Amino acid sequence: MTDTSTPRTDGALSRRSVLAGAAAAMFVPASVAAVGSSAGAVSAPATSRGTATTAAGATATARATAGTVHRITMYVEDLGGGQTGYGLEPGKATIPGPLLEMYEGDTMEITLVNTTDRDVSIHPHGVLYDVNSDGSPFNRSYNGPGETRTYVWRTTGERSLGRWARPGTAGYWHYHDHAMGTPHGTAGVAAGLYGGLIVRRQGDILPDRQFTVVFNGMLINNKIAPDTPMFEANHGETVEFVCIGHGDMFHTFHLHAHRWANTRTGYLEGPRDSSQIIDNRDLNGGDSFGFQVIAGEDVGPGAWMYHCHVQFHSDAGMSGIFLVRNADGSMPDGAQESIDWFHDHEGSGHH
Repeated sequence: MTDTSTPRTDGALSRRSVLAGAAAAMFVPASVAAVGSSAGAVSAPATSRGTATTAAGATATARATAGTVHRITMYVEDLGGGQTGYGLEPGKATIPGPLLEMYEGDTMEITLVNTTDRDVSIHPHGVLYDVNSDGSPFNRSYNGPGETRTYVWRTTGERSLGRWARPGTAGYWHYHDHAMGTPHGTAGVAAGLYGGLIVRRQGDILPDRQFTVVFNGMLINNKIAPDTPMFEANHGETVEFVCIGHGDMFHTFHLHAHRWANTRTGYLEGPRDSSQIIDNRDLNGGDSFGFQVIAGEDVGPGAWMYHCHVQFHSDAGMSGIFLVRNADGSMPDGAQESIDWFHDHEGSGHH
């Protein structure tokens, strides 16, 4: 069962096409702020929505009308080989789980069906919930083997205090198990019970494509190079990365040839915004952030690498490929050779 707040599409319309004709956004991508161009990016109109491809192959999308109640059913399923995932339909669990998305003011009601013989739960970061939706044995809010339980997450906008303001819940967050193995869900997280959660503000730019990247121990999305996910976009598309950290190790996330602002969205709010511009950021246990880039902007299409920049982590296989195809979707010159090299060398210790 998927998001029942609004009809679901099969991705035939990209977010860019859904937003065609809307007014230009106030936000400016970090890489083009100096020249005053937003590369065609537009703001979300009050009732627009869209779907996008995620690393897990599933997304629950939000409407831009605040106050929507999203009712979804998620399933916890064993995937074999010690792996466990969340899914929106029976038999469709993935690692990471589906990327969930709301706007400030929305509520999400998640009916979690535990099909396993172990305790599980779903615990969110960044949103509002009461003790019955905490998703932890501490508050006795979890699913026993075979049980079904509903969790309710709420969101809010920022509150003005005159000169100051209290923050709302907009941000790039995440969810994960908090019950399997230990009261902190250590076994569940290690097995793959995690996923991304986005809370947007009205007017936020919606991407053409979305990718979830999870550094979990020494793995990326519970895989090691050369089997890590290859994320693909066409030259000029707006791409959103949701980055999440789990496990016991220090990590940094680095994306080759692309930069973003160290802000809530990855954008600058105009040419006078002095926020730091980065291409590398810490990504440690329990941390999350997100950003948008224009695929191949100013550098062109090609096979670009993403990886943990802790050297022995990348050497051990914490790396993957961000493939920027030509604008027409064809393979850029030299990209296949780079992909072949990656599969022959990464994770093997030969460079």
